[in-house]
Amino acid sequence: MEIRLFNTLTLEKDVFVPVEQGKVRFYVCGPTVYDLIHIGNARVFVLFDALRRFLEQVGYEVLFVQNFTDIDDKIIRKAQELGRDPKEVAEQYIAEYWHDAEALRVRRATVHPRATDHIPEIIALIRKLEEKGFTYVVDGDVLFDVSRFPHYGKLSRKRIEELQEGARVEARYAKRNPADFVLWKSAKPGEPFWESPWGKGRPGWHIECSAMAMKYLGETLDIHAGGVDLIFPHHENEIAQSEAATGKPFVRYFLHNGYVNIHAEKMSKSLGNIITVRELTKRYNPKALRLALFGTHYRNPINIDEALLESSAQFLERTKNFLRNFAFIRRKVRENPRWQAEREGDVVGEVERFSSLFFRALADDFNTPQALGVLGDFMRFGNQYLLPARGRWSEEALEAMAAFLDTVEEILGIVPWEEVGAEDREVQELVEEREQARRARNWAQADALRERIKALGYVVEDTPLGPRWYRQEEKEA
Repeated sequence: MEIRLFNTLTLEKDVFVPVEQGKVRFYVCGPTVYDLIHIGNARVFVLFDALRRFLEQVGYEVLFVQNFTDIDDKIIRKAQELGRDPKEVAEQYIAEYWHDAEALRVRRATVHPRATDHIPEIIALIRKLEEKGFTYVVDGDVLFDVSRFPHYGKLSRKRIEELQEGARVEARYAKRNPADFVLWKSAKPGEPFWESPWGKGRPGWHIECSAMAMKYLGETLDIHAGGVDLIFPHHENEIAQSEAATGKPFVRYFLHNGYVNIHAEKMSKSLGNIITVRELTKRYNPKALRLALFGTHYRNPINIDEALLESSAQFLERTKNFLRNFAFIRRKVRENPRWQAEREGDVVGEVERFSSLFFRALADDFNTPQALGVLGDFMRFGNQYLLPARGRWSEEALEAMAAFLDTVEEILGIVPWEEVGAEDREVQELVEEREQARRARNWAQADALRERIKALGYVVEDTPLGPRWYRQEEKEA
C-alpha cells in the first residue's frame, strides 16, 4: 500500500519510504512535565499514537520514541513556587501524564527517555559540535552558532537575518546572532546542575531531543512529529545541531498538527483558555474526546467547543448501539442454526469495500475525518443488514464485520466494546427477568421491568429472535 504523508520539509504529500525496508523510526516530542497535559498536548499524543498503530497494522515494525522533558525553566519555577525539589515535581507530573494518556488510550512508546537520564549523551553531542566549530561560550553558556550551518531555516523557511529569538532562549547576554540558541546553560544559584566540560549546568531544551532521538533511532529518523508551534525554533534547531554533528539528514518526514482553538480562539495562557485533559474527561467519555480529535484533519486547526464534544459523544453512543445490535444478532446466530444463512458473498464483499476505503483514507496523509465517514457508512449498512426482520445471517458475513470493527479499534481506539459490556450487564439481567415474566404471563411485572429499563435510558424491543435493547436516542433506521 502506498502511503503519502505531508512533509513540512518539502510542503508536499510525499510517498512514505523509510530508511530501512519494513521498519519505521518514529520520534514524537513529549511533554515538559510541570503541569497536567492540556487538550493541545493531547492532540499530538492521540494523533501520532494512531498513526503509529496504522503503520503497524499495514505491516511495519515501528520503533516509537516519545521523550519526557524533566528538567526545564518551567519545572524549576513550579518547584520553587511549591517549595519542592524539581525532580519530585517532574515525577509527579510524569505519573499524571500516564493517568491521562491511559484514559485517552494512548499506548506507551517503545521508549520514553528522560532528559536527566541522558546527560552523558547530551554532553557528548555538544562536544562533537564544539570540535567541529559550531559552538561558542558566553558567561558559561554554550551556544550554537547558526551562521555556521548554511541550511538553517530550511524547515521554517525563515532567513537568519529575519529570525527572532525563540521563546525559550534567554536574552541575558549579547549573542552573535539573535537566532543562536543555548545548548548548555550554566547553573544559577539554587538550580539543579550536572558537571560538564563547561562547568556546572544543565542542557538546553533543543539538544536533549536530538541526543535522545539519535540514541534510540539512529542518526536519521524516518518520522519526527509534533505540533505546528514546534517548527520554529525547536525543530529547526534540532535539524541544525543534529546535521551539524553527523553530516547526515536528521529527519526524512517532518509531520506537524495544527493549532487547537477553544471556542474559536487560539488556546494560550495569555487568554486564560487552557483546558486540561483531566477537566475534559470528567465531563466527557475519554473515547469521545479521542474521537473528537480525529474529526478534523490533523494538519488543520481544530476548534474545541461543546458542540464538537457533544457531537462526538453522540457518535460514540451510536457506535455503542451498533455494537449491541451486532452482538445480539451474532449471539443468536451462534446459538441457533435456524438463524444461520448460507454464504453471503455480496455482504462480505461490501464489508471488504469499507475496509479498503478505510485504509485508503488513512494512507492519504492520515485522513481520519474521511476514515470516520467510512465507519459511519459501514454502521448504516450494518444496521440494515442486522434488522431482525431479515431473519437469517451468515457467520461469514458477521465475522467479516467483526474483523473490520477490530481493525478500526486497533488503529483509532474508538470502538467501545468493553463499555458496551459493562453498561449492558444490569440491563441484560432486567431484560432476562422481564422475559421470564412474559413467559409466565405476568404482564404487570413485565411492564414494571420495562419501566425500570427505560429509567436506565434503554428501550427493550421484542423481536422474533427474542428481546433486544438500545438507548432510545441511539436507534437508527
